[in-house]
Amino acid sequence: MNKVIMGIAFYFGLNIFLSFYMAKDQTGVVTTNPETGETIVVPGNMGKIPPYQLRPKHLDEGATYRHIPKTIAPIWPQDSYVDVVVTISPSPNPVPLAQVPAEYVVLNESRFHMNNKTDKRSVDTTFTVPEPVRNNGTLWGHFYIGLSGSVLDPYQPDFDPGRAYHVAHPLTQYLPKKKVAKTRNLLEDLPAPAEEPEEDTSGPVIASYYHQNASFSLVPGLGVKDLDTVHPALKRFLRLEATGARDGSGQNGWYYPTLFVNTFWQLKSQMTVLNDTVKELPLHIDLDNMPGWKFYAMAAVEQNSKENARQAALGNPVPGGGDGSEIEMIKEIFIDTNPILLGITAVVSVAHMILETLAFGSDIAHYRKKKDNVGISVRSILANVFMQTVIFLYLLDNSQNTSWMILGSQVVGIVIEFWKITTVVNVRFRETPPGSLLPYWFVFEDKHKLTETEEKTKEYDEIAFKYMYILAVPLLIAYGIYSLVYESHKSWYSFVITTLVGSVYTYGFLMMVPSLYINYRLKSVAHMPAKAMMYKFLNTFIDDLFAFTIKMPFLHRLATFRDDIIFFIYLYQRWAYRVDYTRVNEFGQGGDDDEPVTEKKKVEGDKDKAAEIQEAAVQDAVGEKEGATATGADAGQVTKRK
Repeated sequence: MNKVIMGIAFYFGLNIFLSFYMAKDQTGVVTTNPETGETIVVPGNMGKIPPYQLRPKHLDEGATYRHIPKTIAPIWPQDSYVDVVVTISPSPNPVPLAQVPAEYVVLNESRFHMNNKTDKRSVDTTFTVPEPVRNNGTLWGHFYIGLSGSVLDPYQPDFDPGRAYHVAHPLTQYLPKKKVAKTRNLLEDLPAPAEEPEEDTSGPVIASYYHQNASFSLVPGLGVKDLDTVHPALKRFLRLEATGARDGSGQNGWYYPTLFVNTFWQLKSQMTVLNDTVKELPLHIDLDNMPGWKFYAMAAVEQNSKENARQAALGNPVPGGGDGSEIEMIKEIFIDTNPILLGITAVVSVAHMILETLAFGSDIAHYRKKKDNVGISVRSILANVFMQTVIFLYLLDNSQNTSWMILGSQVVGIVIEFWKITTVVNVRFRETPPGSLLPYWFVFEDKHKLTETEEKTKEYDEIAFKYMYILAVPLLIAYGIYSLVYESHKSWYSFVITTLVGSVYTYGFLMMVPSLYINYRLKSVAHMPAKAMMYKFLNTFIDDLFAFTIKMPFLHRLATFRDDIIFFIYLYQRWAYRVDYTRVNEFGQGGDDDEPVTEKKKVEGDKDKAAEIQEAAVQDAVGEKEGATATGADAGQVTKRK
């Protein structure tokens, strides 16, 4: 999600730059028609394409007519005043405006100023839903747009396609319904009922969705375009001049002002599913102008997300996994969150990724350098492996369009936690005692004979987990009973996994308690990976910020603050059990700098050994001197004094 936000921000920024510094507008310029001598206003900066009002009546000699023009230019100046009428109908074909019922004429605006961002119109109304629309039909919007004062109805004899045009666009969307897993209360369904015939699942269930907020935007500043290079998401909104007129080369034409029916902010969660029970619907319309760069971004992102949703519903693979709803989640954040807080969150998201990477590297480096098991809670590492595995199984159980990147990262986390175990103990596959259910099982053996402090660490770890079991097991049983009685599940397997993962999310932070208890009993934090711990705990505060910006249940939001308690206890322990990094600590370690401290200790030991050898040599020399004073017959009987 962070990558998507950063990509959108980069796209917006690039297009803003191009729009302001490289684009040429087509505002009106006054000129004279050479044939009539009439003063007219035409778009400027048209390049080699003449204004539509000054188009030649015949092609140049030797020119060929191109049915789909290569290059297109605006037919009107982008700062023109236009009249806009919008009607709704169950048919894509227009009818004379005089025959449209009054309640279906939902917008009628005069002298709307294109290219003026301050000119905004809005209207609220209600309408009776046509019967075909209630029966899974499409609700169409018919847009009649023309230069101010011109005839808008195509059925009128004096209608001029050079001064007005008509566009039909659906106001409802056919979207796949999200497949809901069948669940049941496991206790109420005992004994198991007879199997019901399953519904036909040969394809997705498509429904007609309606959103009461409709935004219509004119995009006047698109300029001269090479039609072959226009993005498909934008091309579907372009309307070429209706008569098929071309310039003298026969290759180039003109297009009407682009009308963007903006469904970007229409969230599926806020839409109404249309059926025969829906008799009347509200409608709020906003009419405004939109800059070209914003139109490009919104149209492209919207088409991509809708296409991903359709492909996922058909069972086809989607890039990056997911079901196309990720963009909608981002939209919800933009809608529900204060812009300032959202900006802070975007900046902090980058910091979160950096800190997560640093914590990963520091954690790996710490366990690679560690030479003993002092202060390490092996049971906590094993519990982490178990919890990560439970979360992975839960993701698989709810794997409908789950991103494979998420599943892959979860597997990597399990492998890393298991690797940590191999750094502190030997994992062996041994024969089990007689009478066991399995003939062989995994056992954990110490890598070396434990020192006194390592034995204490092992003892304190057992004590901490004994009390953890006393606290956690009743909570797990209580949660399981509650879930079994009051909640529904797909199967017994799903119930077990859901209960376990609920306990992991709720009580997972307790896995840090044994390490804190070991710190307390050893009166030291020198064995802890200080850098990795600080990176991880800084990320918990970033998660706290996300709790305010992302919509979630209150209890889940409250649970995001649980790690903060552990963090403050760890800070207190670092203050109470200060580490002097200038000397070797009581465990033969130097905090995070094990290797330099060990080297220093080795050098000091070599110096002490050299001093002892020198002192012994001096004592031997003194003894030999004393023995040399004996003479004559006594010389053979002399011995060294002790």
